[in-house]
Amino acid sequence: MSVHAKYQSPLTSRYASKEMAYNFSEDKRYTTWRKLWLNLAIAEQRLGLTDITDEAIEQMRANLDNIDYQVAAEEEKKRRHDVMAHVHAFGLVAPKAAGVIHVGATSCYVTDNGDLIILRDAYDLVIKKLVHVIDILSKFAKEYRDLPTLGFTHFQPAQLVTVGKRATLWIQELLWDLRNFERARNDLKFRGVKGTTGTQASFMALFNGDHDKIEELDQLVTELSGFSEAYPVCGQTYSRKIDIDVLNPLSGFGATCHKIATDIRLLANLKEIEEPFEKDQIGSSAMAYKRNPMRCERVCSLSRHLMVLVNDALQTSAVQWFERTLDDSAIRRISLPEAFLTTDILLTTLQNIFEGMVVYPKVIERRIRQELPFMATENVIMAMVKKGGDRQECHEQIRVLSHQAAHVVKMEGGENDLIERIQKTEYFKPIWDELPALLDPSTFIGRAPQQVDSFLVKHVEPALAPYAEALKDKTRAELSV
Repeated sequence: MSVHAKYQSPLTSRYASKEMAYNFSEDKRYTTWRKLWLNLAIAEQRLGLTDITDEAIEQMRANLDNIDYQVAAEEEKKRRHDVMAHVHAFGLVAPKAAGVIHVGATSCYVTDNGDLIILRDAYDLVIKKLVHVIDILSKFAKEYRDLPTLGFTHFQPAQLVTVGKRATLWIQELLWDLRNFERARNDLKFRGVKGTTGTQASFMALFNGDHDKIEELDQLVTELSGFSEAYPVCGQTYSRKIDIDVLNPLSGFGATCHKIATDIRLLANLKEIEEPFEKDQIGSSAMAYKRNPMRCERVCSLSRHLMVLVNDALQTSAVQWFERTLDDSAIRRISLPEAFLTTDILLTTLQNIFEGMVVYPKVIERRIRQELPFMATENVIMAMVKKGGDRQECHEQIRVLSHQAAHVVKMEGGENDLIERIQKTEYFKPIWDELPALLDPSTFIGRAPQQVDSFLVKHVEPALAPYAEALKDKTRAELSV
C-alpha cells in the first residue's frame, strides 16, 4: 500500500521534529526493550545466575539494533503477545541468550520501564527547546523594554505598558512551565524488577529466597538503566498516577501557548506586531493582500489538543483495578506520544514566531496618540491646579471637551482632537506650553523598563544558567508549513 493511501498522523508526517518522532518510534521502543533485557541479564549474572554466560551477554549487546520486524510481526500474530514476539526475535539473533532473555521478568518489566525511559528522554528534548524559546523571547523583551504601547484590560484601552514588559508576562508563564517540566522529569523513577504483581515472587525462586540479593538486583538494574532509584512498590505496572504527573505540565504549557498566540493574533489585527511572513507566502487564495497569522493559529489549534490530553491520564488512573487492568494500554499508546509530539511542535513553532516577530512602532505610536489624550486628562488637571486653577472647574472644562472629542471619534469617525480643543480653549492657556511634556508617552509607562531589566536578571538568567551549553547551539528551528 502506498504511503499516500492510508491515514498518517499529521503530528509525525507534517509537524514534529525528527528527534521527537524517533523517540516514540518502534526502533526506539524495541531497542530500549533489548537494552532492558541486557541490563537484567548483566545484573542477574553478577548476582550469581551461572546460566547467563559472557557469550550470551555479548550476543545480546551486539544485536540491540538488529531487529527483524517481520519475524516479530509473524510471531505476534501467532502468539497475540508483543513482548513474547520480541523475546523470540531477540533470541534468534542472540541464540546463546535465547534461554535466559526475560528470565524472572514480566512483560511490564520492559513495557513500563521502557515507557519511563522514553518519557524521561522526551522531557529532555522539550526542556532543551523550551530553554531556547525563553532565551529568544527574553532578547525580544530586552530590545523593546522601553517602547511604549497601549495596554489593554478587557481588550479595552488601558494605561500604557511597553512592548518588552508585555513580553515578560509571556516569559514568566514559560518559566513556570520550565519549572514544571523539570520537576516532572526529575520526579520520574524506574519501575524496576518487581515481577508479575509487584511482589518479586519469581525472583524469590531464582535467588533461593535471598531477599538482600533481590533488593540488590532491583537497584542494580535501576542504575544500569540510568535511574538512581525505583518506585518502592508497584502492582503489575507502575502507578498510572505517574502519567498524570507527566501530562499535567504539558497540558499547562498548552494553556501558556494558547494565551501567547492569541495575544499575538490580536496584535496582528491591530497591525502592531506580526509573526514572520515569508517573501513568497500566500495569506489567502482570494484576498492577495492578507497576512494571516497562520503560525499563531496553528499554536492555538494544537494547544487545545494538548490541554485536554491530561484527562486521558486522569480517567485511566482512576479505573485501574487492584494490581492493574489492561484498559490503560491502548489509550496510553495514543495520549503519551501525542502529548510530547504536540509539545515539541508548539515549541518549534513558537521559536519560529519569536525569531521573526515584527514590531511596527509607528502603528503603535499612532494608536497611543488616539487614546493618550483621554488618559492625560488627570495630568492636565493637576498641571492647572499647580498654576492656581480650581480643580472642580478644571474637571468640568475637561469633561465637556472630552465628550466633544469622543463624539468626533465615535460618531464622525474622526481623530481624537481633545488636545487641539484644549489648545484653543483660553481657560487652559497657562499650561499650553506644557502640553507636549504632559503627553510624552514615556511618562505613562511607570517602571516598565526597569521591571524588564530586573526580571531578566533576577529570574530569567538564573533559570537558564544550568543550560548555558545547550544555548550555545544556535540551530534554528526548521518549521514545516
